Amino acid sequence: MCNTEKHCCERLDNCTYRKAGKQECQPDVSYYLRENARIIPSGTTIIDLDQYPPPDLVIEIAKTSIIDDRTAKRELYESLGVAEYWVLDVERVQILAYEMIERGSRRINESKVLPGLRMEILEQALQQSRETDQSQVGQWLMQQFQG
Repeated sequence: MCNTEKHCCERLDNCTYRKAGKQECQPDVSYYLRENARIIPSGTTIIDLDQYPPPDLVIEIAKTSIIDDRTAKRELYESLGVAEYWVLDVERVQILAYEMIERGSRRINESKVLPGLRMEILEQALQQSRETDQSQVGQWLMQQFQG
């Protein structure tokens, strides 16, 4: 969950989000960051967005669903008030990151919810994970963030 207050986060896998009048969704991975990280009760798998805030970051892993992830799902997350949305295109080894803004979204190259995190670094790590050991990829990522 947390190691420091500044970098506090809660990862939720295959959690269902519901909001009155909206389509429910189940992103592959979602994160609540900083002060929101402790807001969702432990073990919760269905989150009522009329009661709790939306996640800060939603990630979809796309292999065959890339068109839906880039369009319909992005628009759904916009309407739910998610701050940032990433689509990991596993075929192209590419991360499409979107900052949700009023009445829409825009592509970004650097995360707004995780300042300093550039998509190109994550894409390099994703490419390396196909060719090398996960622990080596982790070490390489740590060097990128420290350097």
